[in-house]
Amino acid sequence: MIETLEPFRVELTGYCYRVLGSGFEAEDAVQETLVRAWKAYDTFDSARGSLRTWLYRIATNICIDMQRSAQRRALAVDLGPSGGQIGEPLPERVFVQPVPDALVLPEDQAIRKETVRLAFVAALQHLPPRQRVVLILRDVLAWQAAEVAALLDITVASANSALQRARATLRDVDPGEPVNPADPVQKSLLRRYCEAFDRHDVQTLVALLHEDATMSMPPLGWWLRGRTAIAAAWNDPNAACAGAWLVPVRANASPAYWQMRPGLDRPFALVFVDVRDGLITNTTTYLNVPELLPLFA
Repeated sequence: MIETLEPFRVELTGYCYRVLGSGFEAEDAVQETLVRAWKAYDTFDSARGSLRTWLYRIATNICIDMQRSAQRRALAVDLGPSGGQIGEPLPERVFVQPVPDALVLPEDQAIRKETVRLAFVAALQHLPPRQRVVLILRDVLAWQAAEVAALLDITVASANSALQRARATLRDVDPGEPVNPADPVQKSLLRRYCEAFDRHDVQTLVALLHEDATMSMPPLGWWLRGRTAIAAAWNDPNAACAGAWLVPVRANASPAYWQMRPGLDRPFALVFVDVRDGLITNTTTYLNVPELLPLFA
């Protein structure tokens, strides 16, 4: 029976990750889904629907239950104005958390991989849980309206209405644009960024930034906007950026890198880079590496 359920793990984890915004919570939700399915497998009736639909129904109910008492996960730029004091680290549950591609992106399915980008997942958190589920099932996983309605025990009209409201909210939030790996301009930009970072060439790094670029470092509830502010942070001797280098890693279907530092036998941080119109628009540097590494093992 486990052999029957296990092939669904990755796609269910990707689904739960988009709903919950955390790889840790997504793994917990999927594990609970498979346990419940295993215990109730004798009640599964293939005449009423596929095994896949049945598992998604269980996972959806678990995710919605997990969302009832939780605050919305966000990016640092959503938590308050830029600048100010760095302050103490915030709890893990405050932020949308990164996730390795292998955990959430099935290799044998043609799905919109860019929908696990940090900005997109953070945008999804603006939606009520049921609207979030409807949008993910319809626009990411390409379910039919009737299938979604059946899963949620609502009418097709209600499912379509929820989808329209969710799409409108997502347009207002603006999750940005995914990187195109085939775009030679973007590839060149990322290569130059990594080379300049490895040299600690702040002047070149700043030249690659959009004038309104942002920088944040979760779990710190602190972020900066603009070339001048970011240049000052990179030049700060206490930041200890000199001597660090970047190593590519496959995470959130985005340009992502482990930041390494001399003398450390593990990565110091996990860095994500967003680009638009040939410039860097945002860097997000996750400092909670000890918590993240088990996901990437």
